[in-house]
Parts: sequence; structure tokens; C-alpha cells
Amino acid sequence: MPHSSTLPVVLVHGAWHGAWCWAAVQAELDRMGVPSYAIDLPGHGASSLPFGDLHACADRVATFIERLDTDVVLVGHSFGGAVITEAGLHTAHVRHLVYLTAFVLDEGESMVQLPVLPDAPPSLLAAARYRPDAAHLALHPDLAVPALYGHCTPEVQRAAVARLGLHPVASFVQPVTGAAWRRTPSTYVRCTDDQAIRLVHQDAMAARCTNVETLHTDHSPFASMPVETARILAARAGRNSVEQLDER
Repeated sequence: MPHSSTLPVVLVHGAWHGAWCWAAVQAELDRMGVPSYAIDLPGHGASSLPFGDLHACADRVATFIERLDTDVVLVGHSFGGAVITEAGLHTAHVRHLVYLTAFVLDEGESMVQLPVLPDAPPSLLAAARYRPDAAHLALHPDLAVPALYGHCTPEVQRAAVARLGLHPVASFVQPVTGAAWRRTPSTYVRCTDDQAIRLVHQDAMAARCTNVETLHTDHSPFASMPVETARILAARAGRNSVEQLDER
């Protein structure tokens, strides 16, 4: 049984991914005695639900947390940052938000319309290709590796690319109704070698968060640096640690 002073960690994947991407981090959290749950967003991974927009994804996460009926640390990677920003508005059980090289949106903002971002827009969609229906995007497998998994081993790269799926365009253009980070303490984990969301854009969004951590890796620290990523999350999962962070 986990120690009573440890909060569960709820993990939300980014676009094109699924709960599968958190496996290495969850294994490390298990070793640390930190309970964790990885969610498949609608239409992603092993989910049997149809694809949904940003709000449908957020509802899935908030409903899951409500069913847990306990306080949690809520983690979002990349697009998952937009999801937790919205989901955190619909449950009172989020003690801390963690944005893992993720999008930190404010009320009325969408991923493709972020006034806070300097210079050119993020290069997250550089490897994306529209499907014939124009409603979904897929990643070009050859471009996905340098964009997402540059620091990963070839074996991890091959396994990850093979599991990438489609992602609905609507979720990128839909604005959030509010910003959970305005009422809930948060941590931004910036990744210095990220080729999907440039560091200058990460820093602009990290300025909205309570705390900032840095990993010297690519866009997928859950795969390239699972031990270090798990340690950051475990620190937030300790109730005493969360209280100390909240006071900053």
C-alpha cells in the first residue's frame, strides 16, 4: 500500500499518443511507492471511445479524478497541458498541476492562438499531415523521431512511432473556458532540447506557473529520462512537498 502521505499521480498524454507512453515513468513511480494512473484520452491508445474535442478530453480526465475521490497531482504532456488546464476547472481534487513541456493556456486561448508566445508559432505540427477527411492529423513516421524522440534509443524510437495514432484537429483550435493554474499551484518542466515546442515558447508558458524544473532532453522525457521525470513527479506527490511548494 502507498504511504498515506503520498498523493496519486494522474498522467495525461499528448497528441497522437496514449497511456502507453507513461509506462517507463510509472515503473519508476512504482519503485518509489507513488501510485499513478495513466489515462487514454477518447479515441487514443486503447480507448474504445470516439475521438473528442478538447472539452471531451478534459471531461474524461475530470470524471476519472472524481471517481478516484481523492486529491491528486495532475500531469499533462504537450497537448495534455491544454487538457489539464481545462480539466482542473471541473474537479476540486487537483492539488498540483505539472506541465511536462506542455501548453499552459489562459481563458479563451487555444493551442494555435497563444498571444504569450514570442516570434513564430511552435513547431509542434511540423511533422503532422492531414488525413483525407481533413478532420484528423497523423505524424509522418520519419519526421516524428527527430521532432519527439531525439534523445531516445533507437529501440524506444521504433516502438513509440509504431504506436502513434491520429489526433483530431478540432482539439487544437478549441479554446479553454478558464485556467486551472490560476487557482491551483503548478510546476512547469522545461526540456532544453525539445524540437517540437521550442524552448523560448516553453519559457513563455512556464512564466505562468508557480515553479519551474529543467530536464536536458527532448520532447518526450517520459521515454528519454523516465527516472528523472518520475523523481520530479514523486516530489510533487509527497503531501509535505506539495504544501511547501504551495507556499512559494
